[in-house]
Amino acid sequence: MMAEVMARSTSSLLAGSPSVAAVPKPSTPFLGKALPSLAMPTRKSSGKAQCAVRASMTDVVSQAKATVGTGLTALALSAVMSMGVTASSVEASEFNVLNEGPPTENFVVDDANVLNRVTRSDLKRLLRDLEERKGFHINVITLRKITTKADSFEFADAILEKWYPTLEEGNNKGIVLLVTTQKEGAVTGGPAFTKAVGDQILEAVTAENLPVLATDEKYNEAIYSTAKRLVAAIDGLEDPGGPSFKENKRESNFKSKQETESKRGQFSLVVGGLLVIAFVVPMAQYYAYVSRK
Repeated sequence: MMAEVMARSTSSLLAGSPSVAAVPKPSTPFLGKALPSLAMPTRKSSGKAQCAVRASMTDVVSQAKATVGTGLTALALSAVMSMGVTASSVEASEFNVLNEGPPTENFVVDDANVLNRVTRSDLKRLLRDLEERKGFHINVITLRKITTKADSFEFADAILEKWYPTLEEGNNKGIVLLVTTQKEGAVTGGPAFTKAVGDQILEAVTAENLPVLATDEKYNEAIYSTAKRLVAAIDGLEDPGGPSFKENKRESNFKSKQETESKRGQFSLVVGGLLVIAFVVPMAQYYAYVSRK
């Protein structure tokens, strides 16, 4: 009796419990019905899911392109800005030389910063002595690069016209310009200066002293040797000349014609002997072999 009561109470409790009632019985028919029900929503929503995936992929690609484009744009802008800063600094250097006017004490405007203290002192002493004796004033200018004019000659003329705008001011003035990056230079001046120096020396210093020594980065020697030739020409002295060229003689590894001819006979004898041995020895061996039979 007690066992029947307990069985009834247990069955009632099980029937009233929602969690237990919700749990299905593990039967094979249920599994066969549940698998299609789980697969059907996936088939129906596959198109929408693919569209969503494609849309998300499109957004990712668009964002990537935008990011890359932004990076390239920033890189291009930085490159342009750096080039602009470099070009503007070079142009500013040229404009500063033009606008600051001629030096008042040492005859030198070393904008390229290539002249040492000894060269500056020697130039000051040499050019001041020339001005006191002959009345000719020579200015020496160095630049790193020229971007506003076609070449060094045009820029040297621009300096002369800017610093000495009238004929009276620039008549006995001279300009020596050296451009370090382009390895070239120019010399110009007023009518009295060019006449006193002469066309021959003007062409010589611009073709020899300035470009040749600047190519070897001997800027101090290029400037001072040019100034010395100009001063000597104005004083009517002998031209000290341009830079001296030293020929580097290298020993050749090739034999001379006499050595080749003397050794050619020895080589012929050796080759002839080898050929004789190569033919005669096998024939002698063959003859000995046949004679034995």
